[in-house]
Parts: sequence; structure tokens; C-alpha cells
Amino acid sequence: MATFNTTGVVNQSISRIGTTEPFELQVSRGQITGHSVELISGISGSVGTSYTTVWSQNTVYAYLSAAAVMQISSSSANDAAAGTGARTILINGLDANYNEISETVTLNGQTAVNTVNSYLRVFHIAALTAGSGGAAAGTIYAGTGVVTAGVPAVVYGVYTANNGATACVWTVPAGYTAYIVSYASGYGSTTANANGTVALLVRNFGSVFDTISQVKASNVNQGGLTFEYPIAVPEKSDIEIRATSSTAGASVTSEFQVIYVQNEGAL
Repeated sequence: MATFNTTGVVNQSISRIGTTEPFELQVSRGQITGHSVELISGISGSVGTSYTTVWSQNTVYAYLSAAAVMQISSSSANDAAAGTGARTILINGLDANYNEISETVTLNGQTAVNTVNSYLRVFHIAALTAGSGGAAAGTIYAGTGVVTAGVPAVVYGVYTANNGATACVWTVPAGYTAYIVSYASGYGSTTANANGTVALLVRNFGSVFDTISQVKASNVNQGGLTFEYPIAVPEKSDIEIRATSSTAGASVTSEFQVIYVQNEGAL
């Protein structure tokens, strides 16, 4: 049975035992050509009265202006090829032409290991294998510059055993249009009656960041929206969530979900 999605692309629904699988499930199963889905999440443990990106570094995220080799390191010597912590990680992102790339890196503790690829964007870091500890022993970084005690001078990606990859930023690959389906946030503060604002921002390629949507959040009221009509974002554009708080030291978690569809000429 043929169906149409919201982008006008004709899909072929798949029937199983007399039923038709929903379009969303088909995308998640990789059954719809040129369609992919991504859930991006981040956590910031020290949000103050100025906007910061929702990620573990508690700063406004700095984007690379040119693709660079990433240095992969850990704050713990146990994250190494023969260590008790994480042994190998998967890093994925975009190359200089905004095409998706990924690779596996074997860790060497606090000593940096260079990636084979050069990255214009770092999307995600995930531990693949580990020693007897069963998880990363420290915080794993992807970055550039001098590495001190396993921490690079400029950080572009972070992974921890408890929180996973922790940056609420994502860039639309070349040849695709992304559609923001939803975003959500959680807020926590030890200060009574504290509250925060969580903002969804988009920077179209060659332009500047623009706030698309904002929600209020507090200890008793978490924020988020599902868009009845998903927000279209063109190729090579950056999407990010930032937050601010009425008081220092607030904790904010956020996530957003996109479906990205290969442009007609690129199929």
C-alpha cells in the first residue's frame, strides 16, 4: 500500500500479518530510502543567568570553521586498550563537505590518539568495548590543542559512562533537509522558586543563530514541545539547545528529535 509522508515522498508501507507498519517505525527500521532519524540529548550541570549550550562543558559551544583531526583521550588511564575501562570508542560526525563520517578509535588513557578522519562537526561518541569495569572509567574527549591530564585545550565532543554523549548540538548533513519533530527539557535547582528558559536555536548555513522556540522550566514544571508541523531546516545548518536560569548552578537536561530526508536531487 503506497502512502505519502509530510515531505511529499512516496513510501511503500510494509504489511505484516494483515497490518500496515506505521511510517515512523519504517523509518526507524531503515526501510524508507533517504530517510533517517536522530535523537540528540545533552546535560549541563551548572547553568547560570547567561545562556549556555546544554552540554557537559557548561559553555556556549564553539564550532569548527575548518575540518580538523580530532584527538581522542580520557581523564582516566584505565580507558585504554588493555585497561579496565573503555577500550574502543565510535566517533561520528561530518567531514569538510558536511558528509557523514565515522570511525573506531582504540583508547590510550590520558594520551591522545589522533583520528584518521578530519571532522568539521563531532556528533557523537560512544564506548564500544570495555575491560573488566564494563564501562568508561573517566570522561572521554574529542578535541584539539594541548592535552592536559586527558583533557584537550578545545573540546568538541564528550562522553561519560553515566551520561553518554552530552552535547545538545547537531548539524544537517549535505544533501538533506532536517525536520525538527520535538524538543524537551528538565530543570533542577536547589533554590526555591528558581526557574529557567530553554531555547531551540537554528543557524542556517552562512547565517547566524536564531531562536525558533522557547519554553519555561522549573523544579515543578518541565518544558517541551511536539510540533504538529515539523520545522524544516536546510542542509549544513546547525541546530542547538541553550538554557539560562534565574539562579546559578541549575541542572538542565534537554533533547530534540529530527528526521532528515535526502533532497530530491540527491536521491
